[in-house]
Amino acid sequence: MADHRPCTARNETPLERADRNFGELLQELRVTQTGVQILFAFLLSLAFTERFEDLDSVQRAVYVATLLLAVLSAALFTAPAALHRSLFQKGAKPRVVQVSSRLATAGLGVLVLAFTGSVTLVVDVTTSRAGGLAAGAATLLVCLGLWGLLPLLVRRAGPDQGRGPAVVRPAPRARAAVPPRVPPARHR
Repeated sequence: MADHRPCTARNETPLERADRNFGELLQELRVTQTGVQILFAFLLSLAFTERFEDLDSVQRAVYVATLLLAVLSAALFTAPAALHRSLFQKGAKPRVVQVSSRLATAGLGVLVLAFTGSVTLVVDVTTSRAGGLAAGAATLLVCLGLWGLLPLLVRRAGPDQGRGPAVVRPAPRARAAVPPRVPPARHR
């Protein structure tokens, strides 16, 4: 039997919480998926340019690896929609949210590598191998800092730090009035 009692500070049931979490995850995926699509389209078009023939074996290897990383990232970011569709109305929403969150996290990890490879390749081709490696390393460090270290620092700082709420919270939902339970009268 499903538990429909409020379970969080937001006064929502487990299913309401799963719905909200999945909605938030889908919003995040919309942002990242657009970036992956643009990167993937850019990488696909490179192979059909005149200058592609001039790439050396290292540049070609970086290109192929980066292209495959972009594909893997896109697959990881679209997997939650496929998972949801496959398990729609099967009572698996909390599990779908949990697995989808892990898929999105893996997608971000792969996307960092795809960004790094694409920057390395472009800067290598346009300037030098050393410049490409430096730019790739800088891209990796920036992404790891913003996507990995920053969340850890924010989490460690704790909620609000005495500055009050960061967001305006909606008023609690009105609940249907339920008369108090009256115990049965005792017989004397």
